Amino acid sequence: MSGTPNDAGLSHVDAAGVARMVDVGAKAESERVARAGGAIRMNSAAFAALRDHTLAKGDALTVAKVAGVMAAKRTAELIPLCHPLPLTDVQVRLSLDDALPGVRVEATARTVGRTGVEMESMTAVTVALLTVYDMAKSLDKSMVLLDIGLLEKRGGKTGDWRRS
Repeated sequence: MSGTPNDAGLSHVDAAGVARMVDVGAKAESERVARAGGAIRMNSAAFAALRDHTLAKGDALTVAKVAGVMAAKRTAELIPLCHPLPLTDVQVRLSLDDALPGVRVEATARTVGRTGVEMESMTAVTVALLTVYDMAKSLDKSMVLLDIGLLEKRGGKTGDWRRS
């Protein structure tokens, strides 16, 4: 179809250039795994309160972990063209980083299905970081989310990929 808006082979656009959900019905089911990461940088006062468990709102790292898991499970409600997926596992890990100062987050999502879980892992990271922001914003409104992105994915038609 030369001259159509989808000459570039965009999967979420039909021949007329209209956004659409990709039909994955003909794809084979396989194990899919995706790991994403990101960070939040904050001032030293917010970092100390987080580290010392003295934030007024409580244990930010535990709340952020739970928020990340919940977000991964609701990705299809947040990202319009994502397929709802039966996740078999979601792991969210948060760690303090003195060098930022701030928090680093990694999330791994797994499923057995016809499409990958990259969006679920990145959604988990983003919401976990936003939760840290929410819980520490009284001490630092200038916090910045950094480097949210896919670190690796396994499975599916395109195979394995890892950020270099």
